[in-house]
Amino acid sequence: MKIHGQLRRSIEADHSKQTAQIIDQTLLPHHVEWRELSTLEDAAEAIKVMRVRGAPLIGATAAYGMFFGLRADASDAGLHQAYDVLHATRPTAVNLRWALDRMKRTVEPLSPEKRAEAAWEEALAICEEDVKTNHAIGRHALELFREIQARKSDPDAPLNVMTHCNAGWLATVDWGTAISPIYQAHDAGLKVHVWVSETRPRGQGASLTAFELKEHGVPYTLIVDNNAGHLLQRGLVDVVIVGTDRVTAHGDVANKIGTYLKALAAKAHDVPFYVATPVSTIDWTIADGVRDIPIEQRSSREVTHMPGLTDQGNREEVLITPEGTQARNDGFDVTPAALVTALVTEHGAYPATAAALQELQAKL
Repeated sequence: MKIHGQLRRSIEADHSKQTAQIIDQTLLPHHVEWRELSTLEDAAEAIKVMRVRGAPLIGATAAYGMFFGLRADASDAGLHQAYDVLHATRPTAVNLRWALDRMKRTVEPLSPEKRAEAAWEEALAICEEDVKTNHAIGRHALELFREIQARKSDPDAPLNVMTHCNAGWLATVDWGTAISPIYQAHDAGLKVHVWVSETRPRGQGASLTAFELKEHGVPYTLIVDNNAGHLLQRGLVDVVIVGTDRVTAHGDVANKIGTYLKALAAKAHDVPFYVATPVSTIDWTIADGVRDIPIEQRSSREVTHMPGLTDQGNREEVLITPEGTQARNDGFDVTPAALVTALVTEHGAYPATAAALQELQAKL
């Protein structure tokens, strides 16, 4: 996708050095800075502190991390250490485990001297597959958008799409999941407008989704999180689409905190609520999302403090609560399957039910 008019990806391989370049998302939207990853520790740190984030991109970064670890130590002990270090970085996004398991299956049968090169090739393959997957998700969701647009009483009115957090190309290798159909709709000439929810406490909507849409020229309006229900109630939203960090085998969806409230409001006002998800984000081993999905507990400082850019161009963080305030910071929530209109995958849209997902799994 585009940064200052240039086509880039959120993670890019440097084949000459066998390293990876990432855009440091902790500095967006005010500073665009590319950062080189060349060691296992680089990749783990980037995931842990959210220089990269979003389930598919976490998986892709972890794949490169496995290569870096094996380049340093390709023994069985080195393989297991790389796996464990990366697996411990973020607990909720299932793509992390999926990518690590895939890398391990690829290299474990090989002799140590062949493991690193095989890991490099597999990391590249994971990234290329992610791009194709996300474009396919967008293509299927675009058809849903067209159907909703066709039912509007005013054919010249824009399709008003609400999203949450950042499920664009910054959350993947390219295209994004929930934002992919928005890009494809815009590029196809469909009038589309996006309600961008700020997504406290880290503000991924305000800083990342707004950055993406602005760079691509897609019309958008930023809203505070608490405005979502009001807009849905007033008929100002035609469709809600979000990404996800984990989907259960019965269709429950874990996504950024605040997603559940949007799903409840969408259901109350009969607005379609879609979840864009690659099949790699479906955890076939669990059924009950509320009971079984681990919810990451993040630092209370993300709630009590807020970063921003001063008039002098300096990035600073300020305290917004009384000194010593205790804060709880759940990183994700779980939306029950009953609130999800459909799961849009690279293989098409499926009802969020155990039966439909079993049908999907049988095709894989």
